[in-house]
Amino acid sequence: MPMFEKILIANRGEIACRVIKTARKMGIKTVAIYSDADKQALHVQMADEAVHIGPPPANQSYIVIDKVMEAIRATGAQAVHPGYGFLSENSKFAEALAAEGVAFVGPPVGAIEKMGDKITSKKIAKEAGVSTVPGHMGLIEDADEAVKISREIGYPVMLKASAGGGGKGMRIAWDDEEAREGFQSSKNEAASSFGDDRIFIEKFVTQPRHIEIQVLCDAHGNGIYLGERECSIQRRQQKVVEEAPSPFLDEATRKAMGEQAVALAQAVDYASAGTVEFIVDGDKNFYFLEMNTRLQVEHPVTELITGVDLVEQMIRVANGEPLTISQDDVQLNGWAIENRLYAEDPYRGFLPSIGRLTRYRPPAELSGGPLLDNGKWQGDAPAGAGIAVRNDTGVYEGGEISMYYDPMIAKLCTWAPTRDQAIEAMRNALDGFEVEGIGHNLPFLSAVMDHPIFIEGAMTTAFIEEQYPEGFVGVDLPEEALRRIAASAAAMHRVAEIRRTRVSGRMDNHERRVGSDWVVTLQGQNFPVSIEADQLGATVTFQDGAAMRIASDWTPGDQLATIDVDGTPLVLKVGKISGGFRIRSRGADIKVHVRTKRQAELAELMPEKVAPDTSKLLLCPMPGLVVKIDVEVGDEVQEGQALCSVEAMKMENILRAERKGVIAKINASAGDSLAVDEVIMEFEG
Repeated sequence: MPMFEKILIANRGEIACRVIKTARKMGIKTVAIYSDADKQALHVQMADEAVHIGPPPANQSYIVIDKVMEAIRATGAQAVHPGYGFLSENSKFAEALAAEGVAFVGPPVGAIEKMGDKITSKKIAKEAGVSTVPGHMGLIEDADEAVKISREIGYPVMLKASAGGGGKGMRIAWDDEEAREGFQSSKNEAASSFGDDRIFIEKFVTQPRHIEIQVLCDAHGNGIYLGERECSIQRRQQKVVEEAPSPFLDEATRKAMGEQAVALAQAVDYASAGTVEFIVDGDKNFYFLEMNTRLQVEHPVTELITGVDLVEQMIRVANGEPLTISQDDVQLNGWAIENRLYAEDPYRGFLPSIGRLTRYRPPAELSGGPLLDNGKWQGDAPAGAGIAVRNDTGVYEGGEISMYYDPMIAKLCTWAPTRDQAIEAMRNALDGFEVEGIGHNLPFLSAVMDHPIFIEGAMTTAFIEEQYPEGFVGVDLPEEALRRIAASAAAMHRVAEIRRTRVSGRMDNHERRVGSDWVVTLQGQNFPVSIEADQLGATVTFQDGAAMRIASDWTPGDQLATIDVDGTPLVLKVGKISGGFRIRSRGADIKVHVRTKRQAELAELMPEKVAPDTSKLLLCPMPGLVVKIDVEVGDEVQEGQALCSVEAMKMENILRAERKGVIAKINASAGDSLAVDEVIMEFEG
């Protein structure tokens, strides 16, 4: 049957770019839609056509069905791919497309209605004999009822938006007060993100792993599963790191979960790519959570270990074609890891960051991994040279990160034959990823890749909460890593000094000589070193006699240095500071000073700069909109008490008192737009 000639992508950002790439590969023309905020966006530039659909807020543009339908009519698109989020699981949108005779690149309306609504999907799963987490399936009217139900289930409980996804409209409550607060915040987030404020409650299973199964079904009764994805490293129920396969599952559990996922999909006549999510306990007991009737954010790791282009398969199924892949064709080859790069500041409690990307240089993409030819498996040998690096993104250098949409910048993925190799490839890729102009979580992702629990594969969904209870404050590197950086910095400093001696216009009798003895200071430690250079590099010798061989083509001004240290690569982000460098590597952000022995002695006598005292101020931690102020001037507040709510990037954040105190002054009110560090309120001394 003839393939679609033109597809409209009812989305934005990286997923719109991702769909455009596959459509282009298939010879299909693409139509992008965009809001005022996305006029210069990458997906608009990549598409063959682009249609403007309204103001920046999603509820005035991307999720307004009538506006999307107008764009479809204006361009003559024959099919629509909804991506994830927005209208991807909206049955009314699928119905509107069907009425217009336009194909929906997703499941049938009935499957969306049954599985897309989390309350209905749990009932169907229960009726089908699938083990589910204890909870209240009915809708909840008000906060009092939420507290009553939470007590009956037993704390802790999870309050979830029925139409939710992506961590929006979700809260964990450990007591009555949190249940009451969480119910209202979840309702508000659900209403603004999905236009549906229905909430349900279920038991929060402690120490769980979040493992999901990718299914693929057609309209001819065929259904397969393409292995699992481990998604346990989450923050605020939003996934941060994913991998495939899971380091926890065995083949028997994988098969049982996969077969159950396919049976559940076929019970609702599912036809498209979809994901069945499970909670798995330490004994490998698994419990159905929900089914996402769309393409998942983390689908690339499945593509990398199976060789199947899921977007292409979705388009073919929507075109009425039967699957050409059987379950026997699906083999899991190697290991893939995905890190989500977010516009959020890990040093400020991961709060959203907006602004212009003054520098955006992802690592070079490398092809590799499994290969399928026309949907048929072509053996176990990878099609690349050992590793693959893939970066799915929707931004570019000079582009702006908006406050109106999800803060994800990119999805960085690596593939290698083994998990250890995939992790090492990811470490190097993160070190080589240059992002400037906004706060971002690259340092945190690097820290996770080096964390012993992650390396062992022993993480649960409580990983971030347990390992970073006070938030992320950066990384202290071990001495061996510091020595490698110290030796590299000394060699780089010598190169920079030599350049400075060659400045033109100097007087003949003022020639400057570059010494060989230096003191490198970093992370509170001093490393006296001596350097012997030759045409191939430099040998850096420490005071204890240990020596390192340094080779690099770095030149002063380069912001990325790839250095060979004793035969092992070291990737450093390099910035210039007075008397040395700002070095970022493996999650650490370090000031490195390279001085002569006398300069180092004098530096020890310099006073330290003390940060200003902001303990009596409540500062806005991110650019955002004040939703409400919960206190008044003169109120005495207790530690942990809610002071106000600030909304940014579709998330409502409750700011709480850090200690007992009295409100002296309130500088903001509901509806105010605030910048980072703007003073919201002041406390009495």
